Amino acid sequence: MADLDYEAFVAVRGPVLQRLARGLLRNPADAEDVVQDVLAKALLKWGRIAKADDPVAYVNRMLVNESTSFWRRAVRREDPLAPEDLPASEAADANQRFLDRDALLAAVRTLPTKQRSVVALRYLDEMADERIADVLDMSVGAVRVNASRGLATLRKAMRLPAEV
Repeated sequence: MADLDYEAFVAVRGPVLQRLARGLLRNPADAEDVVQDVLAKALLKWGRIAKADDPVAYVNRMLVNESTSFWRRAVRREDPLAPEDLPASEAADANQRFLDRDALLAAVRTLPTKQRSVVALRYLDEMADERIADVLDMSVGAVRVNASRGLATLRKAMRLPAEV
């Protein structure tokens, strides 16, 4: 990826960045805004990013940092809904999957920042623990601990058995 120009990078990584941001932020519009902000900043720094050892990790880190900053802004803070607060629906199976996914994303957004980042990178961007450790600047052990704790919290929030 290091040899790609900015437009090619965005074409390849844009959808992945959108999924990652959607996992980190509650509102799809906010996720789009954050991705656009990150891509605008990346364009300004593209010379430095393209020369980095791993431009993908560099931009992923920018996205995680921007998402964290977004959550810290008092004006943008949201009160995440607990799964039991979501409206009940007697929808068909397809609609139920969407409701389940939305409930899961709401539960992910209640996780502490590190756990939320690790879970999002691991399951939405399908990154290995070693790569997540590089992106988030933490040890592989810390990645695994945060993933384990985050998944335990999600299981409890979604009322799933411990084996799932």
